[in-house]
Amino acid sequence: MTITAVIAEYNPFHNGHAYQLAKARELTGADYLVVIMSGDFVQRGAPAILDQHNRAELALLGGADLILQLPCHFALGSAQHFARGAVSLLTALGCVDFLCFGSEYGDTAPFLELADVLLHEPEEYRELLSGLLRNGLSFPTARAQALSAYFSDSASFSSLSKEELDTFLKEPNNILGIEYVQALLLSQSRIRPVTIRREGSGYHEGALFTHALPSATAMRNLLFSNPHKDLELSALASCMPEAVFHAFQNAVASHGLLTADDFSLLLAARLLTETKESLSSCLDLSPDLANRILRQRHACSSFSEFALQLKTKEMTYTRISRALMHLLLNQKTLYPAGYNRVLGFRKSAGALLKEIRRRSSLPLIAKAADAPRLLTGDALAAFESDIQASLFYETVRSHKTGTPFVHEYTKKLVLL
Repeated sequence: MTITAVIAEYNPFHNGHAYQLAKARELTGADYLVVIMSGDFVQRGAPAILDQHNRAELALLGGADLILQLPCHFALGSAQHFARGAVSLLTALGCVDFLCFGSEYGDTAPFLELADVLLHEPEEYRELLSGLLRNGLSFPTARAQALSAYFSDSASFSSLSKEELDTFLKEPNNILGIEYVQALLLSQSRIRPVTIRREGSGYHEGALFTHALPSATAMRNLLFSNPHKDLELSALASCMPEAVFHAFQNAVASHGLLTADDFSLLLAARLLTETKESLSSCLDLSPDLANRILRQRHACSSFSEFALQLKTKEMTYTRISRALMHLLLNQKTLYPAGYNRVLGFRKSAGALLKEIRRRSSLPLIAKAADAPRLLTGDALAAFESDIQASLFYETVRSHKTGTPFVHEYTKKLVLL
């Protein structure tokens, strides 16, 4: 049995994701595709536009066999924490053979070479990075420049030329791919990395073109470009596999869509009760950022505008958005991987689930209400924190749409 994994957000699922799943199955000869997917919140510091259960259904319809949840404290983390959390959960399954990720390059060689440097941090690289950080660059920019300078000045890079390396380090999927490979090396995982060249729109492409492989960013821009009018969902029909699009239409009609600004009033109210100490105790929230938040908290007109106000040369908008969302969700601990939660699976994947139950080193949670019986210590605390995040999401969704609140414990597995 060959099992291949993909790490994703599917916010929302589109043709490019379906292409990746099909190509991953083809390249690795996979019998089953496991997707570990961000839950109700995503890495750019925002709620997913649809909840995790609806997005799990779309992913299954798009070609996945099993959907596992990436807990909120990992999903809202930096690229490093996001990658290491996901890889640790996949490694714990004990039966995954390949991790397939999309990239702008399409060959694993440079990922392995760069990940090795980041893992061992040669002294010259550390000095370059420290100097760039002292000059006020954000960490992602400083790291890219330090890697480029390191290979230019003191070492040869066998995979790419200097110009190709500079371009490589600017591409978002490549950057996340380096983190995936580094996480695999760090954990000495048996999982082997495989990358597929990204086709179609770029990751940050904001305009929706007519070609069949759009970016999720462009799709979200279309969905929220005119919130005072009915959503023109039909414009997205060509961007998704047919079955996925019909399910997406139904999900939007039943559950609505969320953005970070739907949390604006809650954020403004929360800021009034905070101190420097309480702010600094939240994940991703430094004392310096805490001071700036306290100075400007009365100017919080919306979540997105407030994050933009706090942005500096050293701290990106996304990093600030993540910190604000950690604050809203009261997330203060980056727990170790303690369980794998199933969001949905195909009935034909019974043999896969049986193999996971036989070989996994972590409990497999198929029914949320069973978790208190199966988990203890940090694992239970992490699960309860994640449930609270989902309840927070559901509360905002319910109030926005005027539809009934549904407790996370009563939501059923997606089964196709």
